[in-house]
Amino acid sequence: MLTETIEKKTVSDYEELPEGAPYQLINGELVMNPAPHFFHQQLVMRLANKFFMFVEKNSLGEIVASPVDVYLSEMEVYQPDIVYLAKERLGIIVDGRIKGAPDIVVEVLSPSTGYYDLSHKKNMYESSGVKEYWIVYPQEEIIEVFENVSGEFQQIARVKRQGNVTSKLLQGFSVSLSDIF
Repeated sequence: MLTETIEKKTVSDYEELPEGAPYQLINGELVMNPAPHFFHQQLVMRLANKFFMFVEKNSLGEIVASPVDVYLSEMEVYQPDIVYLAKERLGIIVDGRIKGAPDIVVEVLSPSTGYYDLSHKKNMYESSGVKEYWIVYPQEEIIEVFENVSGEFQQIARVKRQGNVTSKLLQGFSVSLSDIF
C-alpha cells in the first residue's frame, strides 16, 4: 500500500503568498480562511474597540485587529482576531509582522476556524507563551478567558449572555457582554 506524504509548508512558503491572501500556516499546512461573516466582524470590532480604548487611555501598548501575521514557529503563522502587545514588548514587531507570542490573543470562533482555535492553535498559544487567551463563542454569547500559568492555560472566566469579563493581565479592564453581543 502506498501512503502519500504531504510536504509540510514553512514560513518561506507562507511569505510567497500574495499580501492579503486568506491563509494561515497551521502545523505546516496552508489553511484557507473564507471571509468572516458580518456578525463575526461586528463582535471583533466591538471587543477590539473596548480593548483599544482601555489600552490607549492607559498607554499600555498596542491593540491590533485581524488580519495581522503572528509568527510562532517555522510552521505556525496565525492571524488572530485581536492581539495585544504590552509597551515593553513592541520590539517583537519586525518588518510589520509580530514575531513571537502576543500578550493577549482573542479568537472569535467561526465555522471555518473554530476547530483550530480550540485545539492546535490554542496549544501553540499556550506553549509559545501567550499570557491570556480569550475565546468568543458568538452563537452561545459566551466569552472564556484563560491565563497562562507555568506554560499551561487555566480558565479564569466563563461568562454567558450577561455579566462582565475581566482581564487579569490588564488590571482594571472589564467588558460587559451586553456591549459585545
